[in-house]
Amino acid sequence: MKIPKKLNRLIKVHLVITGLLLFYSCATSMSPANVYNTLPTLTRSKLISQKDAQEAVRNNECYYLVRGRNYVAPVGLTLKSDLRNGAQGIDEWVQIDGGNAYVLTNYRWITIDHDGTSELYLEFDTMLCE
Repeated sequence: MKIPKKLNRLIKVHLVITGLLLFYSCATSMSPANVYNTLPTLTRSKLISQKDAQEAVRNNECYYLVRGRNYVAPVGLTLKSDLRNGAQGIDEWVQIDGGNAYVLTNYRWITIDHDGTSELYLEFDTMLCE
């Protein structure tokens, strides 16, 4: 049985797209530069580097509200959606604590399933800055 050209082309496109989605969804982490460049675009709260936070506290421009917060983001379909889910959790904690900024102290993707599914684990401090 011969497959019509349009259907054959459609099948090939579908296979390529499916392959790309599988490839990108199987990645288990992002580089630090990617995380630190992407996360601030996904939060309403301001991301402050650890160095800048120390300086701002010294200058009485900011103070820590809660140190050592942990948040495990709901699993997304891609690393960016994991980060988006994490950003939502950070914003919620910053708001609950009465702040407007956060310091990301650590992050990692932890494998939770034998099929390679991972979830984003975030550690951060919440701050109030002028």
